[in-house]
Amino acid sequence: MTRWWYITLAIVAGLAVASSAIVALAAAVIYPNLPSLESLKDYRPKQPLRIYTEDGALIGEFGEERRAVVRLKDTPKALTQAILAAEDERFYSHGGVDTLGVLRAAVSNLMSRGAKEGASTITMQVARNFFLSSEKTFRRKLNEALLAIKIEHALSKDEILELYINHIFLGQRAYGFAAAAQIYFGKPLAKINVAEAAMLAGLPKAPSAYNPVVNPTRAKSRQLYVLGRMKTLGYISNSTFQQAKTQRLPIKYSPQSFEADAPHLAELVRQRMHEKYGDQIYVSGMKVFTTLRLADQKAALNGVRQGMIEFHRRRGYTGPEGKVKLPDDAADADKIIEDTLLEREESSGLLPAVVLDLDKNRIRVRLRNGDDVDLGSSEIKFAKRFLTEKSASDKRLARGSIVRVTRTKPNDPWQLSYLPQVEAAFVALAPANGAIRAMVGGFDYSRKQFNHVTQAWRQAGSSFKPFVYSAALERGITPASVFEDAAITVDPVETGGVSWEPKNYDATMEGPLTLRNALAKSKNLVSIRVLQSVGTEFAHAHVARFGFDMSRIPPYMTMALGAGEVTPLSLAAAYAVFANGGHAVTPWHLLRVTDKDGNVLEQFSPPPLRPAIDARNAFITTSLMRDVIRRGTATAAMSLGRQDIAGKTGTTNEHHDAWFAGFQATRVAVAWMGYDQPRPLGSGETGGGTALPIWVRYMSEALRTTPEMPFTMPAGVVTAQIDPATGVPVEPDQGVTEYFFQEFAPGAQAIEPPLTENIPALPGQN
Repeated sequence: MTRWWYITLAIVAGLAVASSAIVALAAAVIYPNLPSLESLKDYRPKQPLRIYTEDGALIGEFGEERRAVVRLKDTPKALTQAILAAEDERFYSHGGVDTLGVLRAAVSNLMSRGAKEGASTITMQVARNFFLSSEKTFRRKLNEALLAIKIEHALSKDEILELYINHIFLGQRAYGFAAAAQIYFGKPLAKINVAEAAMLAGLPKAPSAYNPVVNPTRAKSRQLYVLGRMKTLGYISNSTFQQAKTQRLPIKYSPQSFEADAPHLAELVRQRMHEKYGDQIYVSGMKVFTTLRLADQKAALNGVRQGMIEFHRRRGYTGPEGKVKLPDDAADADKIIEDTLLEREESSGLLPAVVLDLDKNRIRVRLRNGDDVDLGSSEIKFAKRFLTEKSASDKRLARGSIVRVTRTKPNDPWQLSYLPQVEAAFVALAPANGAIRAMVGGFDYSRKQFNHVTQAWRQAGSSFKPFVYSAALERGITPASVFEDAAITVDPVETGGVSWEPKNYDATMEGPLTLRNALAKSKNLVSIRVLQSVGTEFAHAHVARFGFDMSRIPPYMTMALGAGEVTPLSLAAAYAVFANGGHAVTPWHLLRVTDKDGNVLEQFSPPPLRPAIDARNAFITTSLMRDVIRRGTATAAMSLGRQDIAGKTGTTNEHHDAWFAGFQATRVAVAWMGYDQPRPLGSGETGGGTALPIWVRYMSEALRTTPEMPFTMPAGVVTAQIDPATGVPVEPDQGVTEYFFQEFAPGAQAIEPPLTENIPALPGQN
C-alpha cells in the first residue's frame, strides 16, 4: 500500500511540474480576456414578487426564480459553518484555488481510478455560476480557476460568501439558501436549526440527487456527512451532533411553502400588481404588505381544515384513492412506495400514505417522509365497510392501498381521511375599517383556484334574517313584538310567481313568539310574517344600506329566508355594520408596496366609512344575535367563554349551504361550507353544526389575548321589563330587560311611528 502512495504522489507531482508551464502560458493569454466583475460588484439578481402579512410573514411569491437576498451578517452561523464544512473548509485561507484541495482530490481520484472528487472552492463555484457553463473541459476549469483568482482580488471573502449564499441553485426552483429554507422547511432562513442547516448545505453538491423532497434517503445521508464534518472541524459539539442527526425535519412537499398559506388573497394581490406594473413584478423583487395577520390566517386555516375533517368523520369514509402492488422484497417495495407517494401532493394537511399492513386493531401506513405510523381501532371502525370481502377489489382497504391521513396536532393520533369534494370558505374583517384579517378561499388552492370568499354567490339562508329584523326595527317593531309561529301560505304575487308554503327547519310550530325568541330559534314562519309587516319594498331598500348587490336579492317574501345570493365577503362586510355601530365598510387588503430595498412605492388607507343604519338599530339587532348564541341555534359558541359575541346560523333549503356569520368588536367573520355544484351536504349538516365550529376555532385564537369588550348602549335606547313569553310589560324584577328605541318603548305609543300607508297591523306590538 505504501508503494502505491509513493507512486501516486510521484505521478501527481510530475503532472504538476509538467503542466505548470502550460497553465502559466494559458493564464497569460486568457486572464486579460476574462469577463468583467461588475455584475458581482453590483449584484442585482432576479427576485420574485413577495406578499406579506401586516406583521411581516411571507404568504405568497410569484416569479421566474424563487430567490431571497440576505446579508451575510443576517445568515445563521450554523449555516455558514455547514457550508464551509461541506464545500470549502479552507475558504478563508486560500486565494481562490485551494491547492491542497486539488492535491487531495487528485490523490483520491487516482486511488479510486475515477473522477469521484472535485476541488472546486466556493469562489470557483461563484465564478462558474455567474459566468461559465457546467461543461467538464480543461478550458472551462482553467477559466474557472483564473476567474476565482480575479474575484478574490476584487472582493472580500465575506462578499464572495454572501454571493454564494444568495445565488447558488438548490433545487425546487430555489436560488439561494433563504429561498431554500422557505421551500423545504416553510420558514425564514433566520429560524433554521443546525440539522436543517446541514441538510441545506448538502444540496449544492447535487441539488437533484440530495433533494429531501425527491430523495429523502440520499438527502439524509448527505446531511449526516455534513454534520460529521462540522463536528470534526469543531463547529459543533458531540451532543449537538447526536441531537441533530436524529432530529426529524419538517420537510415541505408542496412547491408553495410559506409561514402561513393565503394563496387566494395572494392571487388577488398578484392580479392587481400585474395590472399596474406589468411583467416586471416577477423579477424586480417588489414587496406587498397586506392587512392579513399571521395568527388570524393560521387560525382560519386550522378552523377550515378541522371543519372539513369533522365533516368527513360524520359522513363516513369513501375508500382509498388508489392501489399499488407491493412485492415481498422489502427494498423493492420501499422503492415503489417512495415513487408512488412522490406523485401525490399533500392537500391542506391531508398526507398521502401507503398501507403496509393491517389487522383487526390497527392499520400501518408509510408516509412520504419514510415514517411508518399506526392508525388505531377507531380508524378500523371508520373504514369498516371497506374492509370486508364485499368491497370492490379496487376499493378494498389492503396492503398497497393509497390513502390519506391527518392529525390536528403533532402528538395527536393519526386519522384516516380522504380528499374532499365539498368546499369551505372563511373570511374575517376588522369591523372598524373593513381590513381583511384572514381569508381562506377554499380547502386546497393547488387543486382548485376558485376563490369562494369573493366569487361564490350562494343563498345565505337564515344568516340573512338579521337584516330583515333590522328593517323591522325601523318600522316600529320591537324585540318584544309578538308574531305567530304558525302555518302560512304566501301569495304568488309576493314570491315572484308561485304559491309558497314555507316551513320551519324542524317542521314544528310554537304559536306566539316574541321577535327575540323567534330569531334565537331561527323560526322561518315568524320571519315571513315580520317581512309581511315591514313590506318587501321597504325591507329591500333597508338591506341595500349594508352594501349587498341588490340585483341578486329579489324583493320578494323569499328574502326573509335568505333566498337572495351573497358571497362570504359581502356577508362579512354587512355584519360589520352591526359590529361597528352602524357604518358600512368596504373590505380592503393592501397596506403598502415597496421596491426590493424597502422604498415605499404605494401606501394605502382604509376606504371611508359610510353611515348605514342608526346606531340604536345596530345595538338592538346585535342584542338579538347575542341571544342566538346564548340560548338559540349557536350555543356551541358559548365554549369561547365570552359574553361579547353575537351571530347567526344559516342553513339553506335541502342543506345545500351551511353558514355562520358572527362578530365581536374587533372581528367579524363568516364561515361557509357547501358543494360547488349545489347538492345536499347531508342530513343534520346545519350552520350550527357544520359552519359554526370553524368560526369558533378561529375566534378562540383570534381573540385569545383580547379582553371582553361589552357592546355599549347608545343614546336613544331605553330599557323596560317585559314578560319574555308574551312581550307584555311587567313590574321591575318580574321579567327580563328588553331594549327599545325610545320612541317605540312601552308607554310611548303617543309618539307617531314612522309607518307608511297600507302597512298591515303589527300583531302583538307594544
